[in-house]
Amino acid sequence: MSLSISRIVQALEPSATIAMATKAKELKARGETVYDLSLGEPDFDTPLHIRQAALEAMEAGHTHYTQSGGLPELRKAIVEAYQATHGLVYAPTQVVVSNGAKHSLHNVFTVLLNPGDEVIIPAPYWVSYAELVKLTGAVPVIVQTRQEDDFRLTPEALRAAITAKTKVLLLCSPSNPTGTMYSPDDLGALADVVLEKKLTVVADEIYERLVYGGSRFASFPTVRPGLQDRCVVVNGVSKTYAMTGWRIGWAMAPANVAKAMDDLQSQETSCPCSVSQYASLAALKGPQECVAEMLSAFAKRRDFVQQRISDIPGLSCANMTGAFYAFINISEHLGRKYGNRQIDTSTEWCLELLAQQKVGMVMGSAFGTEGYARASFATSMANLEAAFDRIEAFVK
Repeated sequence: MSLSISRIVQALEPSATIAMATKAKELKARGETVYDLSLGEPDFDTPLHIRQAALEAMEAGHTHYTQSGGLPELRKAIVEAYQATHGLVYAPTQVVVSNGAKHSLHNVFTVLLNPGDEVIIPAPYWVSYAELVKLTGAVPVIVQTRQEDDFRLTPEALRAAITAKTKVLLLCSPSNPTGTMYSPDDLGALADVVLEKKLTVVADEIYERLVYGGSRFASFPTVRPGLQDRCVVVNGVSKTYAMTGWRIGWAMAPANVAKAMDDLQSQETSCPCSVSQYASLAALKGPQECVAEMLSAFAKRRDFVQQRISDIPGLSCANMTGAFYAFINISEHLGRKYGNRQIDTSTEWCLELLAQQKVGMVMGSAFGTEGYARASFATSMANLEAAFDRIEAFVK
């Protein structure tokens, strides 16, 4: 007899990005050369001074429990960084450090939402957003955006989606999966609706340091007075400092929300990893040249990818101003045969691309938008060149 699984977990969709990366790894294990553009993970090593700080923390015996919400000195460093960069003033107790930004989002939703509450999520959206909302019993309300609008939610679309059950608006800027970003004016127009309707905003700003072409990033609570009291900001070290495996993220929130998240986390995981916290402290307080160097490399790759997409007939994408993703419109290449197989969906297209050309991408349907495929350019230029040669051969 098999044990029964809860209905709420049975309803969850598995992570499509992890699934595609797993398929790519299976091919590699069989000796195939695979160009994997599926995972959103910097390909750089964590900078040396950050790794060294972790070693020093271990040697100093910092291998025990910390405060459930994170080291006081790390929370202070986070507060100082946001004040210096964005002019936002938080108390350290308003910061809760967690085991990655995904864990922070889980904490936020668990603390804020009740069964039946509605959360507005613009699509395309990161694959975990809707599933994390569902875990609370709340309802994700998906609002489609358009490529011609750079996949930005408009105030009109936001207003039309609001009901008596709407509690939260979830925004990600710069965006995973589209690589686009809201301007300060865009955010201000949304903020006017938020304040009028008394919504709470969860702002995922994990890619804030990865911005290209002179575009200006704005943290959501800064665009209108009074927003900080209605907003939870989620961030972390994973993308900026190539520290995905260290699993450190955080949420900055109104005091009562932060205390509730801290209480929740004390029962969930006790605390984030102590050594990773000391490494993250070194990341925030140490030299920042490493960030500029990685950003420069990402910018060159971004320019290359944008050009290659525009050069391949029938492919297009929005202007990528942040993060390290291209959300490629493949709709013109659906509804046709590739070899002997009819391909009608983005899932079929991505699986066939992997099978025929050994290029791993993630289907747009996983992000709530059919007819697209996401490519991560967080990989070497040599891999990108080979991958796009194969993508071009595939669609031709």
